[in-house]
Amino acid sequence: MAALTRPARLAAGARVAVVAPSGPVREERLEAGLDILRGWDLDPVVAPHVLDRHGEFAYLAGTDADRAADFQAAWCDPDVDAVLCARGGYGVQRMVGLLDWDAIRAAGPKVFVGFSDITALHEAFATRVGLATLHGPMVSALGFLKNERSQEHLRATLFEPESVRTIASAEAVPLVPGKARGVTLGGCASLLAAELGTPYARAGARGGLLLIEDVGEEAYRLDRILTQLLRGGWLDGVAGVALGSWQDCGPYDGLRAVFADRLGPLGVPVVEHFGFGHAEGSLTMPFGLRAELDADAGTLTLDEPALR
Repeated sequence: MAALTRPARLAAGARVAVVAPSGPVREERLEAGLDILRGWDLDPVVAPHVLDRHGEFAYLAGTDADRAADFQAAWCDPDVDAVLCARGGYGVQRMVGLLDWDAIRAAGPKVFVGFSDITALHEAFATRVGLATLHGPMVSALGFLKNERSQEHLRATLFEPESVRTIASAEAVPLVPGKARGVTLGGCASLLAAELGTPYARAGARGGLLLIEDVGEEAYRLDRILTQLLRGGWLDGVAGVALGSWQDCGPYDGLRAVFADRLGPLGVPVVEHFGFGHAEGSLTMPFGLRAELDADAGTLTLDEPALR
């Protein structure tokens, strides 16, 4: 697996576009997130349809066409240095095929941040553009608005990426000990499984360091998700695995048994409680970069900073 192109870091005054590719956004939370960005001396601009509601499907932030148009315009605007997602939910898979990926590629590399449902866009950027992206907190998410660690880790990644080349979690413990090297990838486990067979997903995780998490999935459903990835050959040759948060997924003892049963036989290092995902204080994890995972130390060390 090859490393992907890194976009440039942000500087004071950078213009960042805020888009809503998935679910509807609460205006008061959006405003609070914009205030944080302004406090970082960024210039946030909100895409036209971010506060829309789909007329028929309440779980969507506006129509597929409008969400895609917002994203396309933001990415192709030469004055925009980064595109940040307002929230996840559901909806990316409905709009990702409406994007002009040739135009997005021609617009050049930019910073892209999001997680959860945004996993489908991380995969599309990897396969269609060859661009490294950031699995990180979203502008209107409570986990970002109310947690200083989450805010600071994203801010450092955006402005001073060399200061966070080693990402560590004090809570991390090895499920399978050891060290592994590879290219980072991953996201929401259920989305990775849902992307199998689509033209926007990579063929597999061979040579990769897989960083996965999820929310609201019971143990048997996570078993099904991991089993699907195993049966599809997607996990063949993976170099190592870091497990993030599993909020609202049931008692962790049951989840741990599933991870040990499904991932242990891979024979690669696996580390638990790595501190990224839907939980409070979520860390920003770069995708598409060469790194070393140390399951015993609970660290992910990037070969070079996430952004240039």
